[in-house]
Amino acid sequence: MNTTPQADPKDRPARLTVGVVGAGRVGPALAASLQLAGHRPVAVSGVSDASRRRAAALLPDVPLMTPAEVLQHAELVLLTVPDDALPGLVTGLAETGAVRPGQLLVHTSGRYGARVLDPALRAGALPLALHPAMTFTGIPVDVQRLAGCSFGVTAPEELRLAAEALVIEMGGEPEWIAEDRRPLYHAALALGSNHLITLVAQSMELLRTAGVTAPDRMLGPLLGASLDNALRSGDAALTGPVARGDAGTVAAHIVELREHAPQAVAGYLAMARATADRALDHGLLKPELAEDLLGVLAENAPGTSPTGAPAADAPAGPDRTPDARTDPEGAPGPEDVPAPDGSTGPDGPTDAARGPATDGPAKDGPHRRKRTPDADADAGSEGAPAPEGTPDPDGPDGPTGPERPAGPTGPTGTDDGGAR
Repeated sequence: MNTTPQADPKDRPARLTVGVVGAGRVGPALAASLQLAGHRPVAVSGVSDASRRRAAALLPDVPLMTPAEVLQHAELVLLTVPDDALPGLVTGLAETGAVRPGQLLVHTSGRYGARVLDPALRAGALPLALHPAMTFTGIPVDVQRLAGCSFGVTAPEELRLAAEALVIEMGGEPEWIAEDRRPLYHAALALGSNHLITLVAQSMELLRTAGVTAPDRMLGPLLGASLDNALRSGDAALTGPVARGDAGTVAAHIVELREHAPQAVAGYLAMARATADRALDHGLLKPELAEDLLGVLAENAPGTSPTGAPAADAPAGPDRTPDARTDPEGAPGPEDVPAPDGSTGPDGPTDAARGPATDGPAKDGPHRRKRTPDADADAGSEGAPAPEGTPDPDGPDGPTGPERPAGPTGPTGTDDGGAR
């Protein structure tokens, strides 16, 4: 048996010094993972108290600096800021001379490829886009979760091997994404991950209203099996009243939702319509059954009364047939941006900072989430390990977290970005 003591990672010869601009949930986890591979984190920037505590927990003894100072000290810089803040940050860093020739600049945005780093490229930097397709909680378990995690990789062809090597060092699996496909890739992850959270949260609220005392325990096995079946079999895994063409059951669902959770009706109709379309396309839903089902969905579509007649103030919509298609849409929310000098700034609210679902009735109905002043404040994890899946006020925590308005063109430092 080999009894030779293993060298501490801090004692290994470091190949690259690493800096982090944006100490939200993503940046410190990636830097900690690179540290395990032998690289040496030397600087981190953060705005809120929560981000600073997170950096201290995942990157102990790594000093806090401004974004410009981070670039002065690091050979490999992780730009882990929200999507909409990234272009202004890169432009500001390049224009103020913070970018050094030969410096590796890595951003973790799902939306953008390497082209957003063009200002830094013109200053001599080496641009890489490495997006981990993973949700982050801001606690040490995130580092272990990177093992086997897919990364969307985009870079100039001459840097492709370097980009893929960094992903492998972090324990991930590189997946090449063409520059012009990044928005589509990002939308796909948002559809599969972020919207799933909304659907599950709504389902739990409805079950609680129906009298189920432990909706999470009831849904866990069902959702786990559904996800496994969908990943294995795709549309062939569809089950339920829509796939069967049970128009009466779907109509009864809509009546109950209108009474108990009217805010859920539009989403139910959109998902039912999308499910019916896919079931028809794959031969799971018989056309003769689809006619009644699609009629129910059309009668209850937005702009019509519950009886199916067009609303008085809404124009009549097009006829719905088994061949018609509709697409649900979503919208992002805001995040906080610090002062233009990249030091500290106001901690603003974020749409990601939601309070948990409540058992009691809220102002707009029994299924609205109750918002308190603290729920929308930039509190982060407040130094305590957050439960898995808890939204991050300092930045998005899933493949497609909330967007924020573009930051100023100075060397700004925002608290997070990345896995969106």
